[in-house]
Amino acid sequence: MNLKYKWMVVLAASLLLLTACVGQSSQTPSLSPSVAPTALQPPMKTESSPQPSSEPQTLTVMTHDSFAASEEVIAEFERLNNTKVNFLLSGDTGSALNRAVLTKASPLADVFYGVDNTFLSRALREDIFEPYSSPALADIPDAYKLDAENRALPVDFGDVCINYDKAYFEQKGLIIPQRLQDLIKPEYKGLLVVENPATSSPGLAFLLATIADFGPENYLDFWKALRANDVAVVNDWSTAYYTNFSGSSGKGQQPLVVSYGSSPVAELIFASEPLSEPPTASIVDKNTCFRQIEFVGILKGTAKRALAEKWVDFMLGVSFQEDIPLQMFVYPVNSQAKLPEEFVKFAQIPAEPAMLPIDLIDQNREQWITAWDEAVLR
Repeated sequence: MNLKYKWMVVLAASLLLLTACVGQSSQTPSLSPSVAPTALQPPMKTESSPQPSSEPQTLTVMTHDSFAASEEVIAEFERLNNTKVNFLLSGDTGSALNRAVLTKASPLADVFYGVDNTFLSRALREDIFEPYSSPALADIPDAYKLDAENRALPVDFGDVCINYDKAYFEQKGLIIPQRLQDLIKPEYKGLLVVENPATSSPGLAFLLATIADFGPENYLDFWKALRANDVAVVNDWSTAYYTNFSGSSGKGQQPLVVSYGSSPVAELIFASEPLSEPPTASIVDKNTCFRQIEFVGILKGTAKRALAEKWVDFMLGVSFQEDIPLQMFVYPVNSQAKLPEEFVKFAQIPAEPAMLPIDLIDQNREQWITAWDEAVLR
């Protein structure tokens, strides 16, 4: 999902160096001439004799380019499991899933992380995952568990919302819109920038929010009215947020932007000078935000099933879960994980986010995008 992202290796190299220095093979300890075995003298065995060392395994995790985790957190897993984790970054969520599907006969990785509820049904239909009921699921609320067979296990969630520039609305004395329907009012003409749902994950999420709010039969009427109200459309989140939005650079033309519910917290954390509160906020009324849930699954065909299970357990465990907010600016699903102070004080989590059944999204996603294109861009 996000303002996201980055990554690791040392154990394998240090083990190889150690092996070279002591001059022993990975299987048999070296022996001094005084204790070398002969036909009459078997090798001595003592409690202090060095034990064979094993090379670390490699676990490959395919994911989207937005993945990020602290080096020390990944190193913790590697140390505990004598493993090196290799992250195979594969583009955005849709591109990464396409890669996993196209290579499922000969998978490139052991685990796939990052498919969300807008693409989950396709992943399940393509049968790329092996079921796994992680013990960590006991600490995850049922609301995040969208696959009853536990082929895809929830890791995090985030909300795509409309962010607004606080200073603009204060200076203009303009009331902040509360519902999506408000955005077509004349006072908000030309004030909103959105992303193209055909090329942007938050753009698609916002399109789905409008479908959830107005219904599949009426959402295009809203978009036609939004077009008449001079909505700006760009291809990606970076352009929308850093070029068009006035609340980030202060130079954009639109004080309203489709972004993330965690964007205001990120503005606070990454501010060039300390701030007492974020300069932006999110509109979080009913159905104004679309909730994205990201999942992890063990890819069919892995030769490292046991290690893959340990990685899934680790991602769902408290250590990794508490690392998520400040790395990927999404929220942990584990109820035992604590949020960073900045999130506790300033995060806005909608009480009634928009959601749609994953099968309905899968069956209609391309059709909805095509209809949107004709109504808004043609």
